Amino acid sequence: MHTIAVIPARGGSTRIPHKNIKKFAGRPLIAYPIQAALESELFDKVVVSTDDEEIAEVARKYGAEIPFMRDKSLADNYTGTGPVVADAYKRIKDAGTPIDYVACIYATAPLLTAKYLKEGFEFFLKEKADFLYSCCEFPFPIQRAQYLDSNGSPYPVMPQCMPKRSQDLPKAYQDCGLFYFHTPRTLVADGSKTPIISRGFVMPRHRVIDIDTREDWDYAQAMFRAVNELKLD
Repeated sequence: MHTIAVIPARGGSTRIPHKNIKKFAGRPLIAYPIQAALESELFDKVVVSTDDEEIAEVARKYGAEIPFMRDKSLADNYTGTGPVVADAYKRIKDAGTPIDYVACIYATAPLLTAKYLKEGFEFFLKEKADFLYSCCEFPFPIQRAQYLDSNGSPYPVMPQCMPKRSQDLPKAYQDCGLFYFHTPRTLVADGSKTPIISRGFVMPRHRVIDIDTREDWDYAQAMFRAVNELKLD
């Protein structure tokens, strides 16, 4: 069984310049997911896909491989991670590496640990899935969400759910942007008509943080300190 990890890390972050290698709790942000991937011992290769030489240098320092530099056409503000991971898969496979499974791990995941990568992959294999994504439960019933009109007056998204008790509404989950597992057929067309099997792997909320703004950054560092000081799982 041959498995690789791809960590996308472009250099063009605008809201937090050079976010992926900015010092976070004393180390470059990208060092944390690289460490988690290496410590999991799941992967034949831990590859960082980047267009930026400085990011590449930092990633190598922390143990990742940079077998190629990402094309600039896949490093703009509009390209999602799917094409980036597919590009990495094709390049590495074409270079002669056999690949059965591909993980995509976000560079902005300082709270991710090897434990959850291993548990997620174990669930992925057990379910014989083609695609698995990390997710977390919404902290409130989304069925009772409300819009605000231009005057600030609320009106419900699902009026029929407003009279119901929270505990009577089904739980809902969101993609938490930490990691994904793929079989190759979810990355490149293989002509198969077999339905793709997808699964969600539920993460604890204290391991989930989205870092897009300066406020997110400060909150993430506070969470990081709290998780480590309290020794949360």
